[in-house]
Amino acid sequence: RMLTDRRAELVSQRVQTVNRLQRLLSELIPGEVKLNLTAPQARDMLSRRRPRDPGGKTCKRLALEQLEDLVVIDRRIKASDKELKAMVIASGSRLMDLPGIGPIGAARILADVGDVARFADRNRFASWTGTAPLDASSGEQIRHRLSRAGNRKINHMLHMAALSQIRLDTDGRAYYRRKRAAGKTHLEALRCLKRRISDAVYRQLLRDAAHADASPGGHCGASLTSSAVDFHPLIDTSDQPLPDPPQRRYAAPPRPRKRQVAPPLKSTG
Repeated sequence: RMLTDRRAELVSQRVQTVNRLQRLLSELIPGEVKLNLTAPQARDMLSRRRPRDPGGKTCKRLALEQLEDLVVIDRRIKASDKELKAMVIASGSRLMDLPGIGPIGAARILADVGDVARFADRNRFASWTGTAPLDASSGEQIRHRLSRAGNRKINHMLHMAALSQIRLDTDGRAYYRRKRAAGKTHLEALRCLKRRISDAVYRQLLRDAAHADASPGGHCGASLTSSAVDFHPLIDTSDQPLPDPPQRRYAAPPRPRKRQVAPPLKSTG
C-alpha cells in the first residue's frame, strides 16, 4: 500500500508541476501551449524561445526549473510502475488478465482488498467498491441511484477500466451496447459495466486465493470464509477488557454500647 500511495502522490505532484509549467509557457508563448503537455514538448518549446527582456528571461528560467522537476517526477513514476508490476506478478495474481486492468490498478486492488475472504459474496464486495446501486424505488416505480459510498480509489480504477473496455473491442463494450439498446443512458450503462467488472475482479481474487492455498507452502483446501466476513474483528488478549477490580469489603462499624445509668438514691428522711 505504501508503494501505491507513493505513486498516487507522484501523479499529484506531476499534475501540479505541469500546471505551473503551462502557466509559465503561456506567458512566454501565448496560444501554443498544449493541454497534455509532456517534458519533451516543453523542452522543444523552450529551446525555440529566447526572450530579451528581464521579465521574459525570468519566466524562462522558472519554466526550466519546472521542466527539471517534471523530468525527475516522470522518472520516479516510471520506476514506481516497474516495481508495482513486478510485485503484482510475484504475488501470483492474474488480475492483469482482466481487460482494462493494468499493473497499477491490480496493485491498488491487492493493497486495499487484503484478504478477499472478508467479503461474504460479490454483493458485499460491490458495496465496498461503490458499484452497488442504492434502491430509490417509490411505490410501483422501481429505480436506483448512484452510491457515493465505498472505496473511492477502487471505484475510480473500475471507472477507468470500464472506459477502456468501451473503447476496445471487448465483451465489456458489447455488454455496454446491449444496455444502451435496452434504453439505458450512457451513465446508467457505464455503471452497469462497472458493477460487472467489480464482479469479475471478485471472482479473480477468489481464484487467486484458492490457487495460493493449493500451492506448495499454502493450506490446501483451506476455506476462504473467515470471521472477518461478518466484519467482527478478532479480539486479541491485549484488547480484551480487564476484569473489574475486586469489591472491597468493609467491616461493619461496632454497635454503640448502652450507657448504664445508676439508679437514683432513695431519700431516708
